[in-house]
Amino acid sequence: MSAVHSAIDMRRLPWIRPLVTAYATDFAGVAEFFAGDPAEPKAWAQTIGRVQGAPHPREAIERLVSAQLDRRAAPAEARAAARRLADPATVAVVTGQQAGLFGGPLYTLLKAITAIQLARRVERDHHVPAVAVFWVDSEDHDWQEVRKATVLDGELSPVSVVASDVPGAGSRPVASLVFDEGITASLAALEQSLAPTEFTADVKALLGRHYRPGASVATAFAGVIDALLGEHGLVVFDAADAGAKPLVADLFARELEQPSLTARLVREAGARLAERGHEPQVVPGEDSVALFYLDESGRRAIKRRGADFTIGDAAWPAAALRAEAAAHPERFSPNVLLRPIVQDRLFPTVCYVAGPSELAYQAQLVETYRAFGVEAPLLYSRASATLADSAALKFLDRAQLPLEALHARDDSALNRLLETQIPPGVDRAIADTEQLIVERAAVLTQLVAGIDPTLSGAVDTTRDRMRETLVSLHGKIVQALKRKDDTLRRQFIRTRALTFPDGHPQERAVSMPFFLNRYGVRVGDRLLQTLPLDTSQHYLMAL
Repeated sequence: MSAVHSAIDMRRLPWIRPLVTAYATDFAGVAEFFAGDPAEPKAWAQTIGRVQGAPHPREAIERLVSAQLDRRAAPAEARAAARRLADPATVAVVTGQQAGLFGGPLYTLLKAITAIQLARRVERDHHVPAVAVFWVDSEDHDWQEVRKATVLDGELSPVSVVASDVPGAGSRPVASLVFDEGITASLAALEQSLAPTEFTADVKALLGRHYRPGASVATAFAGVIDALLGEHGLVVFDAADAGAKPLVADLFARELEQPSLTARLVREAGARLAERGHEPQVVPGEDSVALFYLDESGRRAIKRRGADFTIGDAAWPAAALRAEAAAHPERFSPNVLLRPIVQDRLFPTVCYVAGPSELAYQAQLVETYRAFGVEAPLLYSRASATLADSAALKFLDRAQLPLEALHARDDSALNRLLETQIPPGVDRAIADTEQLIVERAAVLTQLVAGIDPTLSGAVDTTRDRMRETLVSLHGKIVQALKRKDDTLRRQFIRTRALTFPDGHPQERAVSMPFFLNRYGVRVGDRLLQTLPLDTSQHYLMAL
């Protein structure tokens, strides 16, 4: 039996940005912002040809990736897939994410699964070797973003587990941060927050192998992704590898030789998007440079000042900074705009599996790819899903509630549901009473007009008060039904807590340990087998 309970058109979901739905349903309207339409087989064939013919450091990147996988003792299937990257015919389907605590939100898993599924489809349909690659964005220094994992406890209430600060947190790239003894306490807090299941011991063992004192934040995250999906050939790459920097040093040099070119091209693309009714994802400043500088102080933005540059409070002559980039490319890190260009120079990327924000970023980058001489990949939206248990699914079916009705944080959907439980005779009686009040008040107005014309206003006021009293009575009936049908209310609240904790879509709000604990550490295998590849739909899943 299929694990898909129902498929929901993305256009019904209020939290999905219009650009994402336009990309899926009206590609022609946004075609100029993308490399091709992933719904068209011809676009795949053309992109494969472009990428295979473009220069990539295939042998060098294979050595780097294989060395990483060996150090992490990744599954043999992942290491075999990595070796295929040296083949000039190989293409890659790439996705990625920050190194979130304990594996990050559910959508991290959904991204990786989509990449694996697509790589398999490319091999089958186009007869070329294809490798799924997960890019760990480990040079990000946003510690607050990655240090927290949120799970649902036994009552389905959100509980946040936070990793304690470590030296350099908040300024240095997360790849350089190393967990101390505090991570042991974080693991204990996580275990205490999860409802015990038959899988709890396995989850504890899996996370404990990777999240331990002395492990780096990025390596721990990469190790968990290896463990979950490496057996399916997913190749996990830590982007902070210093050995990769010389392979893209020319891109760093070009950004410094044409300072703010990337920012200008991105702003111009954003303006064109805005003309079509789509808000730009980013509007970089005129002094923006798409690089950070890495030193003992951390990861610091580079700004243009006239013909030269500044890093923090320090001025850098343009020639000196370009020489620094040529001699020490490991001291430079791409920002969110240059990262895709770097990624797709290193890997023969035929397609990138993007989340909504990434798709919006990429919509502003087509001209930037051309400026740097890098082939732009197709984009494919990641799978989107909500995992629910049988109790929640039975409630939704019985109540005939669409999933998106639970998104609102107020009780409007619950009240509408309760109103459907009111016996039809009650609503008819109230409506008839209101109509009678209006009719009799009209008669009374005519009668009193001959006595004292000013009494007409009093009649109107009395009529309005009586109608307000009826509305109040209707509300009291609804409240009585709430008290009478506590079971319905509890089921509603429980289902909403599971699917939209604190009003946020489950896939964004809830971290992977909750799902591993509920469905087992092989949950990725089950989703890989059952999750459809049509990502124009959001799937309500029963595992």
